[in-house]
Amino acid sequence: MKRIYYLSSCSTCKRILDETDAVGKGYALQDIKKDKITPEQLDDMRKLAGSYEALFSRRSQKYKPMGLAERELTEDDYRSLILEEYTFLKRPVTIIGKKIFVGSEKKTVESLKETI
Repeated sequence: MKRIYYLSSCSTCKRILDETDAVGKGYALQDIKKDKITPEQLDDMRKLAGSYEALFSRRSQKYKPMGLAERELTEDDYRSLILEEYTFLKRPVTIIGKKIFVGSEKKTVESLKETI
């Protein structure tokens, strides 16, 4: 499987897609706003990432207004939040076979570029 979960309105996601030429290399793209992540897809991501927390973005604009910063979240909380609100998925998420690359940190993007 070669798939990238991204947000089409995210300039960082667009930049990473351009830098990696993922489309030209045959990667399936899923815009998580238009085509929501299924529970099965999220569970598959968790298997590769090790936890739902690793997939969770605290940078979402809804994180603080929902009072989540003051709560101690469980794995079930992270899963539920990501499924109900697409902005809670750290993005982009790229799956290449049994490897997963989560987020836009420089180290992650460099590893992704080397793998694609």
